[in-house]
Amino acid sequence: MSTAPETPSGGRVALVTGGNRGIGRAIAARLLADGYRVAATSRNGDVPEGVLGVPCDITDQEQVEAAFATIEKELGPVEVLVANAGITRDTLLMRMKDDDWDAVIDTNLTGTFRVVRRASRGMMKARFGRIVLISSVVGLLGSAGQVNYAASKSGLVGMARSVARELGSRGVTANVVAPGFISTDMTDSLSDDLVAKYNAQIPVGHLGAVDDIANAVAFLAGDGAGYISGAVLPVDGGLGMGH
Repeated sequence: MSTAPETPSGGRVALVTGGNRGIGRAIAARLLADGYRVAATSRNGDVPEGVLGVPCDITDQEQVEAAFATIEKELGPVEVLVANAGITRDTLLMRMKDDDWDAVIDTNLTGTFRVVRRASRGMMKARFGRIVLISSVVGLLGSAGQVNYAASKSGLVGMARSVARELGSRGVTANVVAPGFISTDMTDSLSDDLVAKYNAQIPVGHLGAVDDIANAVAFLAGDGAGYISGAVLPVDGGLGMGH
């Protein structure tokens, strides 16, 4: 069940998918702090206090429709969409099963398409919208063992740029944030040797923080970024420069 938050009544309505942990949770918390009325979807798990939590599996169109109906009833039409929800099923190409490919593409790419399509209805009517898709440096550089994930994250760039061209005249921008190696619960479990190896590849010499991504999203969602659309903003410490 959704939980009604205590949020400011005047801020724009923002939706963050996958907002229960890691990068998504940090983005939801940052937008809330900035005065947005924030909803966050997830398959399970809690969301930051003050955020409207809405259960939703973005691979299911009916659940997407139901989630948006709840958000529109509780907060109003979505004006800022941050499509963050994603999964990994890493394995080498020759070992990758069709199910591994299908699950990642359906969540990361097709699921994102579903929420973008649904959010665009209200944005076009209001003649205002901010769409931010969370990709990855892997989508630009590639990564052994992540053919499915890299393909899905690369696809978000083409999606955002097509949406930017299609909806730009309606006051809607669409941009991509491409995180690099970010310190999360997942990376916290890595060995010190592996983290050191990653750090050696990153020009600034260390992993990023979830707040680094939240800061970038907050900028693109704000009024100051109204003339930025179809851009890919790397937040990777220089790892993917030139791509």
